[in-house]
Amino acid sequence: MKLPWRRLLAAFSLATAMAVVPTAAASAHAAPTSGWNDFSCRPSAQHPRAVVLVHGTFANGTDNWLDFAPYLVARGYCVFSFDYGMLPGETLIGGLGPIADSAQQLSDFTDRVLAATQTAKVDIVGHSQGGMMPRYYLKFLGGAAKVNALVALAPDNHGTTLDGLTRLVPYFPGAAEFLQADLPGLADQMAGSAFQRTLNAGGDTVPGVHYTVISTVYDEVVTPYTTQALSGPGVHNVLLQNLCPADVSEHVLIGLTDHIAFHEAANALDPAHATPTTCLSALS
Repeated sequence: MKLPWRRLLAAFSLATAMAVVPTAAASAHAAPTSGWNDFSCRPSAQHPRAVVLVHGTFANGTDNWLDFAPYLVARGYCVFSFDYGMLPGETLIGGLGPIADSAQQLSDFTDRVLAATQTAKVDIVGHSQGGMMPRYYLKFLGGAAKVNALVALAPDNHGTTLDGLTRLVPYFPGAAEFLQADLPGLADQMAGSAFQRTLNAGGDTVPGVHYTVISTVYDEVVTPYTTQALSGPGVHNVLLQNLCPADVSEHVLIGLTDHIAFHEAANALDPAHATPTTCLSALS
């Protein structure tokens, strides 16, 4: 009698995993973090803050950033990434633990980066869950005093319905309990979850932090894509297709290989030297 909801769980996990499977399969966590995670790096006058990269669900701090981390390093940034939300015994796939616990891991890592770089604040760039989870750190764990900007690529800021799939969970006895007990990082991302209600109660943002959300109309994981946008002061919501109508990146590619999205993210990190993001940015 448990088979139907286990099938549902498998479908839910498969859909969410679409965000990271291509890179994880290609690199198997073997690629070196050449040029980033250098704790001797000191931010320059042009880029005075380190950038902390926060991976998505079913990803890790290396595979998610094989393209974007070098992109930032080549532009003179000190760049750091880490693994979070790993279940016991797991070394490759993260983002499955309770998101509040993952936010504490981000807090600890940020403190390490600040101490190493001898700076007062960092900027954060995250993909998918990695774009949403830092908001918990900012709102509840004192992160607002340590973060200048949060740039989020396809974040599930208000949860996801996975094209309506999550609405079926209550119809399968035991499914919700299984998710919460064994895969809380997934349960917390469901639209309407207790975690989402806590995160978004009282407003989407906290004072003093600049927020940029970069979304794509072709997102098949965080649905509806319009729920990714934030409301509040200091928010800049960007739709990728408004920058380049020909861009067909979906949830995977916007965070992994899309240089149009990367260019807009770089603009958010250094708005004083921002240049227009167009289809030609794909060549940068």
